Amino acid sequence: MNERPNILWLSLEDTSPRFGCYGDEVARTPNLDKLASEGCRYPNAFSTAGVCAPSRAAIITGMYQTAIGAQHMRTRHTNAHAPQMPTPYDVVPPHYVKCFPEYLRMAGYYCTNNTKTDYQFTPPITAWDELSAQAHWRNRPDGAPFFAVFNRTVTHESGMWPEKRPEVETDPDSVTLPPYIPNTPKARLALARHYDNIADNDAWVGEMLQQLEDDGLADNTIVFIWSDHGEGLPRAKRWPYDAGIRVPCIVRWPGKLEPGSVNERLVSMVDLGPTVLSLAGVQIPAHIQGQPFAGPQEKDRDYIFAMRDRYDESYDMMRAVRDKRFKYIRNYMTENPYLLWIPYRNRHPALQEMWRLHLAGELEGAQNVMFQKRPVEELYDTENDPFEVNNLADDPAHAETLNRLRGALDNWREKYDVWGDVPEDQMVFRMWQGTEQPQTELPVFVPICEESPGREAAPEGGTFKGPMIVQFYCGTQGASMAYQLAGDGHRRLYTEPIRLPKGETTIRAKAIRIGYKESKEVEATFVVT
Repeated sequence: MNERPNILWLSLEDTSPRFGCYGDEVARTPNLDKLASEGCRYPNAFSTAGVCAPSRAAIITGMYQTAIGAQHMRTRHTNAHAPQMPTPYDVVPPHYVKCFPEYLRMAGYYCTNNTKTDYQFTPPITAWDELSAQAHWRNRPDGAPFFAVFNRTVTHESGMWPEKRPEVETDPDSVTLPPYIPNTPKARLALARHYDNIADNDAWVGEMLQQLEDDGLADNTIVFIWSDHGEGLPRAKRWPYDAGIRVPCIVRWPGKLEPGSVNERLVSMVDLGPTVLSLAGVQIPAHIQGQPFAGPQEKDRDYIFAMRDRYDESYDMMRAVRDKRFKYIRNYMTENPYLLWIPYRNRHPALQEMWRLHLAGELEGAQNVMFQKRPVEELYDTENDPFEVNNLADDPAHAETLNRLRGALDNWREKYDVWGDVPEDQMVFRMWQGTEQPQTELPVFVPICEESPGREAAPEGGTFKGPMIVQFYCGTQGASMAYQLAGDGHRRLYTEPIRLPKGETTIRAKAIRIGYKESKEVEATFVVT
């Protein structure tokens, strides 16, 4: 058995914690409930955005999306007033930022992703040993610990559309809609489809856990269940309300986390990466902004933070901070209606019902909340008002809480909201230093031996007297390099000079910095005599 634990992520899409282990009586989730009974459930877990790409950018880098320019949804937009802005574009984080699996690979972990990315930048070739529909821990070298990610998309927002699931098993009359969604048959049917999709995910979780058992790996594998953000209902997905950012989080760590335990600490999805690094015994880089929530380096949070910017066609700007009870939201564009034009979202049956009844003047009470004028500030007592419909921002009884959360948000923005105030076209121009995506420079091979002690590069190789190592160099600041030797099945991550055996060795290599185009491949043959 490996001394270092294996780590398995089972990531879900668009999923709020509608599981039996979270108290949902409609859910059919026996496998998820069993996993919770064998591990620890974190009921106060939240994403940094209510939509996938900004959230996943934070997860894969361990940095808030506003700190790296990834706050807009999938960085694809056509702006007639700024034609110089490319679309789509890759964001360019600071040069020291890596996808955190790269640090695991440096430490000898075999890292696989099957197969979701959506990071706001092209996945660098150095992030994963495998990134494909066939990626699996079973492909690792003998004895190597693994970090394996599997992603299921069935619970995506679009799964509530009628054409995605014509037949529904969940009784639509058994589901309970949030009070701001009209309780109509069409809306209930959409949520019933979602419950069916969650049940499908549960069966998949059972299959994945069985594979671990079959391989004899369950006792030495830490299993994480999480979602990139909340469910695809209106006022959930794309929004910083709890319906859009509160996510399930379950961790099973045999022998370390007490079975059936519940940990009430605040968890942000920006904490996932540093938690994994910590559990694997890998140093957490200084620039990482998340913090471990499990293991020997675990820390408590006072707050979690969430945000909303341009999602698809429409610009917006909201910032949110939450402690265990209160949520504060600041609207920077109060001239905007809540329901900005987003054609994809408008395909949702529940939203269509909201528009229909709004036009007919038949919405009542909280059902009108998305059709009201935006306030500058929102404050909610999530303990007594879990659906966040009673705004307490003007209530003198909560003035102290309001000021405390205002200050917490201001402090966070000063440190982490680097790009939030910069117009998108200017942001891209500054990151790219122009309108053309920069390209990573070519890697260079530097032979080091007695006759050539690292003074000159050897771009085409050559013949040298041994013993000998080859060092790689790239002139692009922050670039990582991947290489293959003859017979390699996949690219290795360059971490230190390569010792060459006697005889002929051919090396092929590429370099990549996140947000840049990867370099062209270079090849050289070295003969050691």
